[in-house]
Order: sequence, then C-alpha cells, then structure tokens
Amino acid sequence: MSVALVTGSAGLIGSEAARHFAGLGMHVVGLDNDMRKYFFGEDGSTAWSLVNLTSKLGDSYTHYDVDIRDRDVLNKIFERYGKDISLVIHTAAQPSHDWAAKEPFTDFDVNAVGTLNVLEYTRQHCPDAAFIFCSTNKVYGDTPNRLPLIEQETRYEIDANHQFADGITEDMTIDNSMHSIFGVSKVAADVAVQEYGRYFGMKTASFRGGTLTGPAHSAAELHGFLAYLMRCVMEGRTYNLFGYKGKMVRDAIHSHDVLTAFEAFFRNPRSGEVYNLGGGRFSNTSHLEAFAIAEKIAGKEAKVNYVEQARMGDHQWYVSDMAKFQAHYPDWQMTYNVPAILNEIYEANADKWM
Repeated sequence: MSVALVTGSAGLIGSEAARHFAGLGMHVVGLDNDMRKYFFGEDGSTAWSLVNLTSKLGDSYTHYDVDIRDRDVLNKIFERYGKDISLVIHTAAQPSHDWAAKEPFTDFDVNAVGTLNVLEYTRQHCPDAAFIFCSTNKVYGDTPNRLPLIEQETRYEIDANHQFADGITEDMTIDNSMHSIFGVSKVAADVAVQEYGRYFGMKTASFRGGTLTGPAHSAAELHGFLAYLMRCVMEGRTYNLFGYKGKMVRDAIHSHDVLTAFEAFFRNPRSGEVYNLGGGRFSNTSHLEAFAIAEKIAGKEAKVNYVEQARMGDHQWYVSDMAKFQAHYPDWQMTYNVPAILNEIYEANADKWM
C-alpha cells in the first residue's frame, strides 16, 4: 500500500492531511510529539486531535511520538517504510514569530534543521516521493509593509492599479527586509526544499501559506488568528489586538482547500517549485471585519484590548496571488471564504467554547 508520511500530523494541516490521504486509500504514517503544547501551553496542545485521528482512522493510520530533530529515530522510520512512501507532507514547525525570539536555537533547530532532516531521509529512502513543505508568507519579511496602502473604514487596501492588486506573487523579493527570527528559520527551510528539487531532482514544493485555518486548529493567542478570534468571542475572552487600528488584512484559506491543493501537486508533481497559498481575493479579512462576522455568528460582543504598538514582523496587508498555482493546476478550486470558515469553526467548537 502506498504510504503518506505526515510530520506534525496532529496539527491543523497535518491532521487534515492524514484524514484526506487516508480517505484516498493510502496508509498514513504520522509523526507528532505535541511540541505545540510546549510552545503555547494547554490551549495549543494537539493531544485531543491525536485522539480523534487514531479513533477515526483506525488501521489506516500509524502514529509515532517523535521529534523531527531526532535523526536516529527519524532515519529508522523512513528506513522501515522505504520506497513505499510516495508522499511526504512536512508540516511540523515552531509557527510563531513572537515565540521564536524567546528561544532562537529551538526555533531554528525545529524549523530549519528539522526540515533538512526530513528532506535528507526522503532523499535516502524514498527519493521518488512527492515532498510538500508548509512554508510561510513570512519568508517575504516586512517587504509587504512597504506597499502603498490606502486606509479605508474597516481595512487597509492597495491601489487597484498596483502590480499586486490581485495579491502578492512569488517574485516578491525575500531580501533586504526584517523577517523575524521565525521568518529566518522558515526561509532556510524553504530554500532547502527548493534546492533538493533543483540539485537532486526531487519532486518538491514550498507552499508559502497565508492564514491557514479551520476547525481543527488548536487556537492559541500566539498562533491561530481566526480560530483564536472566534474562540475569544465565544468564551468571552479579551482579545489583544496589536496595532494598525485593527485594519490589517489577512487572506485565509481553509485546511480542506489546502489539502486539495496538496493532492493536485501529489498527482502531478514538479521539482523545486514555490507557490503562494492563501485565500487571495476570494477569502480575506481585516481584524475589524472578522470581529463583526464572529459577533454575528456567536451572538456575542467581542472583548478587545487594543495595543497601539504593532508586533514586530506583522504584515499590515497580505493577500496571496494564487495565479501561478492555478496555472499549473487549473482544476483546483477554492471553496471556503472567511464567513464560511468562521461559521464552521463556531459549529465545530460550540460544545467546548460556549
């Protein structure tokens, strides 16, 4: 049976990947040691997600409680399944730029060195596998903040005649900008994934995600924008809103749409590719707009503590241009917009958060 190996398999995208490819008849090998709990505390723990995975997927899922920094154990897992592995989806990461500044060694070892470990053992044991990496739009650093933006009532926007009016493309420079420590480690990983495609001819792709979201997110303040925002509204928590008058814009893509994009690449892989991955013009929101939608869905008023100082590394406006990916995979379609995403997060967590 064809094997899909998924790192970070209890996280948002990892768990969606496990369910998706198990549903296609593949055996899924999942690697996750719940470091998200170490990063973000109990809110961020993925233990509940692992319980769901193992109970629902049964024999089609095999789990390993392993750290991707542990080369000996990682090598043995790859060696065990060998060329039966036809797909590697690497989602395991330290995902917060705020957290990275506290422990730069941990951040770099997980994000950069961990990615190198997974790449190299893929090359050694299953070099023909498609390799999909969850990168981030933070590889562009703060370059998006230099765009000429127009302040509107509820958001910032870009001029309709600007080259990035339809969204930011993959040819935006990653140089001469402030990335945050997290962004640096993800740049290193992103470039390594590209290089294994170009230098070794492997079938690799770096997907530079905007806001990847969905009901399976273990929503924590430092990571999980829409899920955490909805959680705060539902639980009556105070949401700390940092800078830009709450008008900063994010595009958001549901984990289901992420996985259909991954499947498209898996079925027709390419080498050393880079794709921006986000909701684009179809699905984007400012914080102010997201609060209004969440309040309407939950029937409760948001509690917001506004902090004037924006967080270092935060994008003021980021909308992905998906044109390159859609040109390569024209049958792929996005299905969820922001209201649909928030509504599903609400319905999936009503018993826990209300």
